[in-house]
Amino acid sequence: MSGEEKRKTRILLVDGHRLVREGIRRILEAESDFEVIGEADNGEQAVRLAGHLNPDAIIMEARLGRLDSVEATRRVKAEHPDVIIIVLTAYEDEEYVADMIRAGAAGCLLKSTNAEKLVQAIRLMKDGLFVSDLAVEQRILKQAARPRSVAVGFGQHLTRRETEVLQLVAEGRNNRDIARYLGLAERTVKGHVMNIFDKLDVSSRTEAVREALRRGWVSFEKE
Repeated sequence: MSGEEKRKTRILLVDGHRLVREGIRRILEAESDFEVIGEADNGEQAVRLAGHLNPDAIIMEARLGRLDSVEATRRVKAEHPDVIIIVLTAYEDEEYVADMIRAGAAGCLLKSTNAEKLVQAIRLMKDGLFVSDLAVEQRILKQAARPRSVAVGFGQHLTRRETEVLQLVAEGRNNRDIARYLGLAERTVKGHVMNIFDKLDVSSRTEAVREALRRGWVSFEKE
């Protein structure tokens, strides 16, 4: 045996349907780096258990009882800003999900997503990436954006190139993909991303996308 065992990602499941929670639990517990530490079936329980259990990630359905999912997300993020909240959604929940993103959720997936995609999404979000299901990205995320100026404040503005890079970051692309798409060197893209972080006063891609969505600096409507 060599070295200390890697710490598992501790996950809280929040869904009003027991069968859904059981299904997700089975998927996650098949992975050696995940541990399901608790379950809740409403928003109040979610907030309370987040405080007691201190999870790394919460998988939460878009519609909850006794405290809606948006307010539950807001309260959890206020008390535990580092926790990752992943939204599971149906198509008709897009307005809820947009509000959850503004409240601090790290990404969204359809309830019909497959096991492999759910597992991959959790790992990507832990690495600071914003993740959304391509099937709902156009419909949900554009609800979170508001058509405003890209002026950041304090005399700073995103350049045209920085805005392009931020748009592609918001679509879930990594630096290599962005460099290839824009015809730039990867280190140039990294420089643009660092400039965006400085101007938005954030420290991760997830925070940058969340701020851009909240302020309406990116759009998910295709030309």
